[in-house]
Amino acid sequence: MTRAILGLCQRTVSLALPSKFLPFRHDAFFVAIFALAAATVGAVGWSGYVALLPAAAIFPALWAFAPSRLGSGLVAAAYFLVGSRGLPIGVARYFDAQIALGIGLWVVAAVPFVAVHATLWTPQARWRPVRYALVLLVMAVPPLGIVGWGSPLTAAGALFPGWGWFGLATMALLLLGMTTRIWPVMCVILGALTIASAATWSAPQSSLGWLGIDTKFPVSVTGRHADYAQQRETIRLVRLAAKQGAKVVVLPEGALGIWTTTTERLWRRELAASDVIVLGGATVVTPGGYDNVMVGITPSTADALYTQRMPVPVSMWQPWTQGGARAGYFAQPVIEIAGMRVAPLICYEQLLVWPVLQSFLQAPDALVAIGNGWWAGGSGIVEVQNVAVMAWAALLGLPLVQSRNA
Repeated sequence: MTRAILGLCQRTVSLALPSKFLPFRHDAFFVAIFALAAATVGAVGWSGYVALLPAAAIFPALWAFAPSRLGSGLVAAAYFLVGSRGLPIGVARYFDAQIALGIGLWVVAAVPFVAVHATLWTPQARWRPVRYALVLLVMAVPPLGIVGWGSPLTAAGALFPGWGWFGLATMALLLLGMTTRIWPVMCVILGALTIASAATWSAPQSSLGWLGIDTKFPVSVTGRHADYAQQRETIRLVRLAAKQGAKVVVLPEGALGIWTTTTERLWRRELAASDVIVLGGATVVTPGGYDNVMVGITPSTADALYTQRMPVPVSMWQPWTQGGARAGYFAQPVIEIAGMRVAPLICYEQLLVWPVLQSFLQAPDALVAIGNGWWAGGSGIVEVQNVAVMAWAALLGLPLVQSRNA
């Protein structure tokens, strides 16, 4: 089937172009078509809508049947760059810099993804599924998994909600099937599953008694500032939520500011007359930099329960220098609070694969995702994060609590 389709395309182009253009036809025309298709898949799949997320599953077929190794690299570049198109705007706003800096980091971030796909591409049909399985693995775990955004595996929750690990395995088999000669059949199956999913999809609900509060506090360029006035306003929001029946209130990344003994005393004092529990983002200063954490607060205790496993590279995680955020990598996949085992994800981790799967291995009771999207602006990054965590929570049928500062 694949050869027939390619042959038909070649005959069509041969009729349209003089023979002297035939080498150009083979090397450039088909690569351009495949790259354009990959860009379209990246745009649709990562547009911020759960119903469109399964479109990303078409990418493996475009990669596998690219005309050449160079073509496979260009296909991967088109998919990744378009799928992460919000990055240049977000970087420029975060660093308060020109868009050129954002474009530069955007391109640099694409290099590992493109290199892996180009290196593991093969013209031998029998090895394509094996090679793509390696691609999925390499781009899912550190070190390259650190920039492993846009994994088609994320669509598992959109297509197979509640299927758990069996759903993830089924999704992987669907992706591997896309790299074989039966890819047209896989596309038909994907289309049917997508339609069924769109017709029956329901977003994961919050756990009973848990409430995530979204805020719109202004922040500094570092994104970690929370002065006394903001602390008081946040406390007011927590009290209001408690009056409305919330037992656990989840606050966005950085909502508690730099965590000190003074901040701890303030919060514990203000919660003394309530039985509400607060789980919120904060910054803990360390000798070599800082930790981006989730802090659990009750009237009697206040502890940093979770350290972010993967802070944002360059802007936060800077292993080549002092002063950046520390990466926990595989630490603390699950935390316990209010009698529940929670899978925690802070901001950037929601775009990756290994943090959420590592947490799922521990059989959590709920998924809690917090973020601080002040820097994202209208880039669509926050919408993509929302879709990703909803899909992951749906895959295992977990309650989902989200909280973000816009």
